[in-house]
Amino acid sequence: MIAESSQDWNIFKQIFADHWPGFKQFRPRYDTPYYDDLVAKMLGCGNPDKMGSIEYRCLHCGQGKHLVSMSCKSSLCLRCAKVYVDHWVSQVSKMLHDGVIYRHIVLTVPDRLRTPFYQHADTLLSAFMKCGVRCLDDFLSTVSGKTLKGGYIVVIQTHGRNGQYNPHLHIIATSGGWDAQAQKWVHLGYLPYPMLHKKWQWHALEMVRETLGTPEIDRVVDACYETYPNGFVANVQKGDVPSRYQSLATYLAKYVVSPPISLRRIDRYDGQRVTYHYRSHKSERVEQETVDVFTFIGRMIQHTFAKGFKRIRYYGVQATKTFAKIKVMIHAALAKVKGIVHGAIKIIAAKSYRERYQQSTGRDPLICPHCQHEMGLWKIWHPKYGVVYDELEAIKRGRYASTGTSAYA
Repeated sequence: MIAESSQDWNIFKQIFADHWPGFKQFRPRYDTPYYDDLVAKMLGCGNPDKMGSIEYRCLHCGQGKHLVSMSCKSSLCLRCAKVYVDHWVSQVSKMLHDGVIYRHIVLTVPDRLRTPFYQHADTLLSAFMKCGVRCLDDFLSTVSGKTLKGGYIVVIQTHGRNGQYNPHLHIIATSGGWDAQAQKWVHLGYLPYPMLHKKWQWHALEMVRETLGTPEIDRVVDACYETYPNGFVANVQKGDVPSRYQSLATYLAKYVVSPPISLRRIDRYDGQRVTYHYRSHKSERVEQETVDVFTFIGRMIQHTFAKGFKRIRYYGVQATKTFAKIKVMIHAALAKVKGIVHGAIKIIAAKSYRERYQQSTGRDPLICPHCQHEMGLWKIWHPKYGVVYDELEAIKRGRYASTGTSAYA
Protein backbone atom coordinates (compact mmCIF):
# COMPACT_ATOMS: atom_id res chain seq x y z
CA MET A 1 0.00 0.00 0.00
CA ILE A 2 1.33 3.48 -0.85
CA ALA A 3 -1.55 5.51 0.52
CA GLU A 4 -3.84 5.33 3.51
CA SER A 5 -7.50 4.49 3.02
CA SER A 6 -9.96 7.38 3.10
CA GLN A 7 -13.70 7.84 3.18
CA ASP A 8 -13.64 8.00 -0.62
CA TRP A 9 -11.62 4.81 -1.15
CA ASN A 10 -12.70 2.59 -4.05
CA ILE A 11 -11.61 -0.42 -6.06
CA PHE A 12 -9.87 1.71 -8.72
CA LYS A 13 -7.68 3.31 -6.07
CA GLN A 14 -7.03 -0.06 -4.46
CA ILE A 15 -5.61 -1.46 -7.68
CA PHE A 16 -3.17 1.44 -8.03
CA ALA A 17 -2.29 1.40 -4.32
CA ASP A 18 -1.46 -2.31 -4.46
CA HIS A 19 0.46 -2.41 -7.73
CA TRP A 20 1.78 1.02 -8.82
CA PRO A 21 5.38 0.41 -7.61
CA GLY A 22 5.49 -2.96 -9.38
CA PHE A 23 3.94 -1.53 -12.54
CA LYS A 24 6.69 1.11 -12.81
CA GLN A 25 9.30 -1.64 -12.84
CA PHE A 26 7.32 -3.38 -15.56
CA ARG A 27 6.87 -0.14 -17.57
CA PRO A 28 9.82 2.22 -16.83
CA ARG A 29 8.33 4.80 -19.22
CA TYR A 30 6.01 5.77 -16.37
CA ASP A 31 8.64 5.77 -13.61
CA THR A 32 8.80 9.56 -13.42
CA PRO A 33 7.92 12.19 -10.78
CA TYR A 34 5.09 13.42 -13.04
CA TYR A 35 3.25 10.11 -13.05
CA ASP A 36 4.02 9.48 -9.37
CA ASP A 37 2.39 12.82 -8.58
CA LEU A 38 -0.71 11.98 -10.65
CA VAL A 39 -1.16 8.69 -8.83
CA ALA A 40 -0.46 10.18 -5.39
CA LYS A 41 -3.04 12.92 -5.95
CA MET A 42 -5.62 10.42 -7.16
CA LEU A 43 -5.06 8.18 -4.14
CA GLY A 44 -5.33 11.11 -1.75
CA CYS A 45 -8.44 12.61 -3.31
CA GLY A 46 -11.30 12.61 -0.78
CA ASN A 47 -8.87 12.50 2.16
CA PRO A 48 -8.89 15.92 3.89
CA ASP A 49 -5.64 15.18 5.73
CA LYS A 50 -3.82 14.83 2.41
CA MET A 51 -5.64 17.25 0.12
CA GLY A 52 -6.82 19.96 2.50
CA SER A 53 -10.34 20.78 3.58
CA ILE A 54 -13.08 23.37 3.84
CA GLU A 55 -15.13 23.23 7.01
CA TYR A 56 -18.62 24.64 7.42
CA ARG A 57 -20.42 25.17 10.72
CA CYS A 58 -23.79 26.43 11.77
CA LEU A 59 -23.33 29.92 13.19
CA HIS A 60 -26.89 29.87 14.50
CA CYS A 61 -26.97 26.88 16.87
CA GLY A 62 -23.30 25.90 16.78
CA GLN A 63 -24.00 22.18 16.34
CA GLY A 64 -24.11 21.57 12.59
CA LYS A 65 -20.82 20.72 10.88
CA HIS A 66 -19.82 19.70 7.35
CA LEU A 67 -16.29 18.96 6.13
CA VAL A 68 -15.43 19.09 2.42
CA SER A 69 -12.19 17.57 1.17
CA MET A 70 -10.48 19.53 -1.59
CA SER A 71 -10.30 17.69 -4.90
CA CYS A 72 -7.04 16.52 -6.46
CA LYS A 73 -7.85 17.59 -10.06
CA SER A 74 -5.67 14.75 -11.32
CA SER A 75 -6.49 13.63 -14.86
CA LEU A 76 -6.35 10.08 -13.54
CA CYS A 77 -9.00 10.59 -10.85
CA LEU A 78 -12.47 9.17 -11.48
CA ARG A 79 -13.87 11.25 -8.62
CA CYS A 80 -12.82 14.51 -10.26
CA ALA A 81 -13.91 13.42 -13.75
CA LYS A 82 -17.58 14.21 -13.01
CA VAL A 83 -16.70 17.77 -11.97
CA TYR A 84 -14.57 18.16 -15.09
CA VAL A 85 -17.49 17.05 -17.27
CA ASP A 86 -19.88 19.53 -15.63
CA HIS A 87 -17.49 22.43 -16.20
CA TRP A 88 -16.82 21.34 -19.79
CA VAL A 89 -20.53 21.23 -20.58
CA SER A 90 -21.00 24.71 -19.15
CA GLN A 91 -18.04 26.13 -21.05
CA VAL A 92 -18.88 24.59 -24.42
CA SER A 93 -22.58 25.43 -24.28
CA LYS A 94 -21.62 29.12 -24.06
CA MET A 95 -19.35 28.84 -27.10
CA LEU A 96 -21.96 27.69 -29.62
CA HIS A 97 -23.42 30.28 -32.00
CA ASP A 98 -27.21 30.45 -31.75
CA GLY A 99 -28.77 29.88 -35.16
CA VAL A 100 -25.82 27.91 -36.55
CA ILE A 101 -26.23 24.21 -37.32
CA TYR A 102 -23.59 21.97 -35.76
CA ARG A 103 -22.57 18.40 -36.40
CA HIS A 104 -20.70 15.88 -34.32
CA ILE A 105 -17.79 14.48 -36.35
CA VAL A 106 -15.43 11.70 -35.25
CA LEU A 107 -12.11 11.37 -37.11
CA THR A 108 -10.21 8.11 -36.56
CA VAL A 109 -6.96 6.47 -37.63
CA PRO A 110 -6.42 2.76 -38.55
CA ASP A 111 -4.94 0.20 -36.16
CA ARG A 112 -1.43 0.26 -37.64
CA LEU A 113 -1.04 3.95 -36.78
CA ARG A 114 -1.90 3.50 -33.11
CA THR A 115 1.57 2.35 -32.12
CA PRO A 116 3.36 5.35 -33.72
CA PHE A 117 0.83 7.66 -32.02
CA TYR A 118 1.50 6.02 -28.66
CA GLN A 119 5.28 6.11 -29.07
CA HIS A 120 5.35 9.74 -30.28
CA ALA A 121 2.36 11.17 -28.40
CA ASP A 122 4.18 14.38 -27.39
CA THR A 123 4.94 15.11 -31.06
CA LEU A 124 1.80 13.88 -32.82
CA LEU A 125 -1.22 14.71 -30.67
CA SER A 126 -1.18 18.51 -31.08
CA ALA A 127 -0.46 18.15 -34.80
CA PHE A 128 -3.31 15.63 -34.98
CA MET A 129 -5.84 18.18 -33.65
CA LYS A 130 -4.71 20.90 -36.08
CA CYS A 131 -4.77 18.38 -38.91
CA GLY A 132 -8.45 17.65 -38.28
CA VAL A 133 -9.27 21.35 -38.56
CA ARG A 134 -7.31 21.78 -41.80
CA CYS A 135 -9.11 18.77 -43.24
CA LEU A 136 -12.58 20.09 -42.41
CA ASP A 137 -11.84 23.59 -43.73
CA ASP A 138 -10.55 21.99 -46.94
CA PHE A 139 -13.65 19.79 -47.11
CA LEU A 140 -16.13 22.67 -46.60
CA SER A 141 -14.34 24.86 -49.11
CA THR A 142 -14.25 22.11 -51.73
CA VAL A 143 -17.96 21.35 -51.31
CA SER A 144 -19.03 25.01 -51.48
CA GLY A 145 -16.57 26.10 -54.16
CA LYS A 146 -15.59 29.02 -51.93
CA THR A 147 -12.93 29.56 -49.30
CA LEU A 148 -14.75 28.95 -46.03
CA LYS A 149 -13.60 28.98 -42.43
CA GLY A 150 -15.70 26.75 -40.23
CA GLY A 151 -15.95 26.66 -36.47
CA TYR A 152 -14.59 23.72 -34.49
CA ILE A 153 -14.44 22.61 -30.90
CA VAL A 154 -11.92 19.79 -31.03
CA VAL A 155 -11.48 17.21 -28.28
CA ILE A 156 -8.84 14.51 -28.50
CA GLN A 157 -9.56 11.13 -26.98
CA THR A 158 -7.06 8.29 -26.86
CA HIS A 159 -9.07 5.41 -25.40
CA GLY A 160 -11.46 3.00 -27.00
CA ARG A 161 -14.33 1.41 -25.12
CA ASN A 162 -12.16 -1.37 -23.76
CA GLY A 163 -9.43 1.03 -22.61
CA GLN A 164 -6.89 0.21 -25.30
CA TYR A 165 -5.01 3.00 -27.07
CA ASN A 166 -7.12 4.36 -29.91
CA PRO A 167 -6.46 8.05 -30.72
CA HIS A 168 -9.34 9.88 -32.40
CA LEU A 169 -10.89 13.31 -32.57
CA HIS A 170 -14.38 14.35 -31.50
CA ILE A 171 -15.27 17.60 -33.22
CA ILE A 172 -18.28 19.85 -32.76
CA ALA A 173 -18.24 21.41 -36.23
CA THR A 174 -20.35 24.04 -37.93
CA SER A 175 -22.28 22.72 -40.90
CA GLY A 176 -20.94 25.46 -43.11
CA GLY A 177 -18.49 28.31 -42.77
CA TRP A 178 -17.73 32.00 -42.92
CA ASP A 179 -17.01 33.46 -46.34
CA ALA A 180 -14.69 36.34 -45.47
CA GLN A 181 -14.67 37.74 -49.01
CA ALA A 182 -18.47 37.92 -49.31
CA GLN A 183 -18.94 38.65 -45.59
CA LYS A 184 -21.66 36.03 -45.23
CA TRP A 185 -22.35 32.71 -43.59
CA VAL A 186 -22.64 29.78 -45.99
CA HIS A 187 -24.73 26.86 -44.73
CA LEU A 188 -24.12 23.46 -46.30
CA GLY A 189 -27.09 21.13 -46.03
CA TYR A 190 -25.54 18.32 -48.04
CA LEU A 191 -22.09 16.94 -47.24
CA PRO A 192 -20.61 14.17 -49.44
CA TYR A 193 -19.13 11.91 -46.77
CA PRO A 194 -17.09 9.68 -49.16
CA MET A 195 -15.13 12.82 -50.06
CA LEU A 196 -14.53 13.52 -46.37
CA HIS A 197 -13.15 10.00 -45.88
CA LYS A 198 -10.59 10.49 -48.66
CA LYS A 199 -9.61 13.99 -47.57
CA TRP A 200 -9.19 12.88 -43.97
CA GLN A 201 -6.96 10.01 -45.06
CA TRP A 202 -4.71 12.33 -47.05
CA HIS A 203 -4.45 15.02 -44.35
CA ALA A 204 -3.84 12.50 -41.54
CA LEU A 205 -1.24 10.42 -43.37
CA GLU A 206 0.72 13.36 -44.73
CA MET A 207 0.73 14.95 -41.27
CA VAL A 208 2.20 11.78 -39.78
CA ARG A 209 4.74 11.48 -42.62
CA GLU A 210 5.85 15.11 -42.28
CA THR A 211 5.90 15.14 -38.46
CA LEU A 212 7.92 11.95 -37.92
CA GLY A 213 9.85 11.86 -41.19
CA THR A 214 11.46 8.42 -40.98
CA PRO A 215 11.79 5.68 -43.64
CA GLU A 216 9.80 3.32 -41.42
CA ILE A 217 6.91 5.80 -41.19
CA ASP A 218 7.03 6.31 -44.96
CA ARG A 219 6.46 2.58 -45.38
CA VAL A 220 3.56 2.60 -42.90
CA VAL A 221 1.94 5.59 -44.63
CA ASP A 222 2.28 4.01 -48.07
CA ALA A 223 0.77 0.78 -46.74
CA CYS A 224 -2.21 2.71 -45.34
CA TYR A 225 -2.93 4.28 -48.73
CA GLU A 226 -2.87 0.82 -50.29
CA THR A 227 -4.90 -0.92 -47.57
CA TYR A 228 -7.63 1.73 -47.35
CA PRO A 229 -8.45 2.83 -50.92
CA ASN A 230 -11.75 4.41 -49.80
CA GLY A 231 -10.16 6.56 -47.11
CA PHE A 232 -10.29 6.58 -43.33
CA VAL A 233 -13.37 6.40 -41.16
CA ALA A 234 -14.98 9.76 -40.47
CA ASN A 235 -18.26 9.31 -38.60
CA VAL A 236 -20.69 12.20 -38.94
CA GLN A 237 -23.86 12.60 -36.91
CA LYS A 238 -26.62 12.80 -39.49
CA GLY A 239 -29.15 15.62 -39.39
CA ASP A 240 -29.24 18.92 -37.56
CA VAL A 241 -27.96 17.83 -34.18
CA PRO A 242 -28.92 20.90 -32.08
CA SER A 243 -32.56 20.76 -33.14
CA ARG A 244 -32.78 17.15 -31.98
CA TYR A 245 -30.93 17.57 -28.69
CA GLN A 246 -31.73 20.20 -26.11
CA SER A 247 -28.02 20.66 -25.59
CA LEU A 248 -25.31 19.43 -27.92
CA ALA A 249 -22.74 19.86 -25.17
CA THR A 250 -24.63 17.61 -22.75
CA TYR A 251 -25.09 15.00 -25.46
CA LEU A 252 -21.38 14.91 -26.26
CA ALA A 253 -20.02 15.10 -22.72
CA LYS A 254 -20.19 11.36 -22.09
CA TYR A 255 -18.19 10.74 -25.27
CA VAL A 256 -15.52 13.39 -25.28
CA VAL A 257 -14.43 14.12 -21.72
CA SER A 258 -15.18 10.84 -19.99
CA PRO A 259 -12.37 8.84 -18.31
CA PRO A 260 -11.32 5.52 -19.87
CA ILE A 261 -13.44 3.62 -17.32
CA SER A 262 -16.03 4.23 -14.62
CA LEU A 263 -16.28 2.47 -11.26
CA ARG A 264 -19.52 0.74 -12.20
CA ARG A 265 -17.74 -1.00 -15.09
CA ILE A 266 -15.18 -2.71 -12.83
CA ASP A 267 -16.79 -6.04 -11.97
CA ARG A 268 -14.10 -7.86 -10.02
CA TYR A 269 -10.59 -7.49 -8.60
CA ASP A 270 -8.91 -10.46 -6.87
CA GLY A 271 -5.56 -8.85 -6.18
CA GLN A 272 -3.92 -10.03 -9.41
CA ARG A 273 -6.54 -9.74 -12.15
CA VAL A 274 -9.23 -7.21 -13.00
CA THR A 275 -12.50 -7.96 -14.78
CA TYR A 276 -14.46 -5.13 -16.36
CA HIS A 277 -17.15 -4.74 -18.99
CA TYR A 278 -17.77 -2.43 -21.94
CA ARG A 279 -20.11 -2.12 -24.89
CA SER A 280 -18.33 -3.32 -28.02
CA HIS A 281 -18.45 -1.17 -31.16
CA LYS A 282 -18.30 -4.28 -33.33
CA SER A 283 -20.98 -6.42 -31.69
CA GLU A 284 -22.95 -3.60 -30.02
CA ARG A 285 -23.21 -5.91 -27.03
CA VAL A 286 -21.83 -5.68 -23.52
CA GLU A 287 -18.65 -7.75 -23.29
CA GLN A 288 -16.42 -8.66 -20.35
CA GLU A 289 -12.64 -8.70 -20.33
CA THR A 290 -10.24 -10.00 -17.68
CA VAL A 291 -6.64 -8.77 -17.64
CA ASP A 292 -3.73 -8.83 -15.21
CA VAL A 293 -3.34 -5.77 -12.97
CA PHE A 294 -0.32 -4.38 -14.85
CA THR A 295 -2.22 -4.47 -18.14
CA PHE A 296 -5.18 -2.76 -16.49
CA ILE A 297 -3.04 0.01 -14.95
CA GLY A 298 -1.29 0.47 -18.29
CA ARG A 299 -4.60 0.87 -20.09
CA MET A 300 -5.61 3.58 -17.62
CA ILE A 301 -2.35 5.52 -17.25
CA GLN A 302 -1.58 5.65 -20.99
CA HIS A 303 -4.48 8.06 -21.54
CA THR A 304 -3.10 10.79 -19.29
CA PHE A 305 -1.62 13.72 -21.19
CA ALA A 306 1.60 15.63 -20.66
CA LYS A 307 1.44 18.49 -18.18
CA GLY A 308 -0.06 21.59 -19.80
CA PHE A 309 -1.52 19.73 -22.78
CA LYS A 310 -4.93 21.11 -23.76
CA ARG A 311 -7.20 18.30 -24.86
CA ILE A 312 -10.02 20.72 -25.78
CA ARG A 313 -9.23 23.44 -28.31
CA TYR A 314 -11.24 25.99 -30.27
CA TYR A 315 -10.57 26.85 -33.92
CA GLY A 316 -11.97 29.01 -36.70
CA VAL A 317 -15.13 30.93 -35.83
CA GLN A 318 -15.12 29.15 -32.45
CA ALA A 319 -11.65 30.45 -31.52
CA THR A 320 -11.84 32.29 -28.21
CA LYS A 321 -9.81 35.29 -29.47
CA THR A 322 -12.25 36.12 -32.25
CA PHE A 323 -15.46 34.56 -30.91
CA ALA A 324 -17.19 37.78 -29.80
CA LYS A 325 -16.31 39.67 -32.99
CA ILE A 326 -17.31 36.92 -35.41
CA LYS A 327 -20.48 36.22 -33.42
CA VAL A 328 -21.88 39.66 -34.24
CA MET A 329 -21.04 39.24 -37.91
CA ILE A 330 -22.60 35.76 -38.08
CA HIS A 331 -25.82 36.89 -36.41
CA ALA A 332 -26.10 39.85 -38.79
CA ALA A 333 -25.64 37.53 -41.76
CA LEU A 334 -28.08 34.94 -40.41
CA ALA A 335 -30.74 37.59 -39.85
CA LYS A 336 -31.07 37.83 -43.62
CA VAL A 337 -31.62 34.08 -44.05
CA LYS A 338 -34.91 32.24 -43.55
CA GLY A 339 -35.33 28.97 -41.69
CA ILE A 340 -32.66 29.54 -39.06
CA VAL A 341 -32.81 27.41 -35.93
CA HIS A 342 -33.30 29.54 -32.82
CA GLY A 343 -33.00 28.36 -29.24
CA ALA A 344 -31.26 25.18 -30.29
CA ILE A 345 -28.45 25.73 -27.81
CA LYS A 346 -29.17 25.71 -24.12
CA ILE A 347 -26.71 27.57 -21.87
CA ILE A 348 -25.91 25.37 -18.89
CA ALA A 349 -24.44 26.77 -15.69
CA ALA A 350 -21.61 24.85 -14.08
CA LYS A 351 -22.76 22.99 -10.99
CA SER A 352 -21.25 23.85 -7.64
CA TYR A 353 -20.15 21.27 -5.07
CA ARG A 354 -23.36 22.01 -3.17
CA GLU A 355 -25.56 21.36 -6.21
CA ARG A 356 -23.75 18.13 -7.13
CA TYR A 357 -24.00 16.84 -3.57
CA GLN A 358 -27.70 17.66 -3.36
CA GLN A 359 -28.38 16.01 -6.72
CA SER A 360 -26.52 12.87 -5.63
CA THR A 361 -27.90 12.49 -2.08
CA GLY A 362 -31.11 14.53 -2.07
CA ARG A 363 -29.78 16.55 0.87
CA ASP A 364 -28.36 20.06 0.99
CA PRO A 365 -24.96 19.64 2.69
CA LEU A 366 -24.88 23.22 3.98
CA ILE A 367 -28.22 23.16 5.79
CA CYS A 368 -27.79 22.47 9.49
CA PRO A 369 -29.48 19.16 10.40
CA HIS A 370 -30.23 20.49 13.90
CA CYS A 371 -31.82 23.89 13.31
CA GLN A 372 -32.25 23.97 9.47
CA HIS A 373 -30.33 27.23 9.13
CA GLU A 374 -27.67 27.61 6.44
CA MET A 375 -24.16 26.90 7.68
CA GLY A 376 -21.33 29.34 7.10
CA LEU A 377 -17.66 28.98 6.18
CA TRP A 378 -15.65 28.15 9.29
CA LYS A 379 -12.14 27.12 8.29
CA ILE A 380 -9.98 26.46 5.22
CA TRP A 381 -6.92 24.28 5.67
CA HIS A 382 -4.29 23.44 3.06
CA PRO A 383 -1.59 20.76 3.58
CA LYS A 384 1.11 23.08 2.22
CA TYR A 385 -0.01 26.53 3.42
CA GLY A 386 -1.73 25.55 6.66
CA VAL A 387 -4.83 27.42 7.87
CA VAL A 388 -5.81 29.85 5.12
CA TYR A 389 -8.97 31.12 6.80
CA ASP A 390 -10.29 30.73 10.37
CA GLU A 391 -13.67 32.14 11.38
CA LEU A 392 -13.02 31.48 15.07
CA GLU A 393 -10.00 33.77 14.95
CA ALA A 394 -12.17 36.42 13.32
CA ILE A 395 -14.69 36.07 16.15
CA LYS A 396 -11.94 36.41 18.72
CA ARG A 397 -10.77 39.61 17.03
CA GLY A 398 -14.21 41.09 17.68
CA ARG A 399 -15.85 40.87 14.26
CA TYR A 400 -19.29 40.44 15.84
CA ALA A 401 -18.76 42.97 18.68
CA SER A 402 -20.58 45.79 16.87
CA THR A 403 -23.80 43.76 16.67
CA GLY A 404 -23.75 42.92 20.33
CA THR A 405 -24.55 39.27 19.59
CA SER A 406 -22.73 35.97 19.83
CA ALA A 407 -21.94 33.84 16.86
CA TYR A 408 -24.06 31.15 18.46
CA ALA A 409 -27.00 33.36 19.40
